[in-house]
Amino acid sequence: MKVNRKFAAVGLIAGLVCTLAVASSFSTAREQEQYVNLKVLPKNISSKELQGIMTDDFEDGLGVTCGFCHANAADGHGLNFASDAKPEKEIARKMMRMTLNINKKWLDNKHAKLGDATLVVQCTTCHKGQPFPDGTEPK
Repeated sequence: MKVNRKFAAVGLIAGLVCTLAVASSFSTAREQEQYVNLKVLPKNISSKELQGIMTDDFEDGLGVTCGFCHANAADGHGLNFASDAKPEKEIARKMMRMTLNINKKWLDNKHAKLGDATLVVQCTTCHKGQPFPDGTEPK
């Protein structure tokens, strides 16, 4: 009887260790999720960092939602975040490069990174919550 209890205890502990290992590798894989078609943002950006940039810099800074730059999905459900179909997405990339360059070159921020609180010039600097800096839409 005592031997069976020992085997049961060892089996239970081994099962818990395996379960924890699988759960840990699953959460690590989710944290290292790779995004497609990133040309300015780092390829290994975390979901939290990406969401922060999209929310703080674009939604708040320009007063827009995701669909302003991202095209609709082909099936009509949601957005195709990897698509370059909308010209606004390339404009956003140019603007991100511009703000990074201004911060590095003119404001001596050698490690300028989007989403970083040390950036002096950000989207909201010019846009002030509007999609177009001068408040008008392009013709």
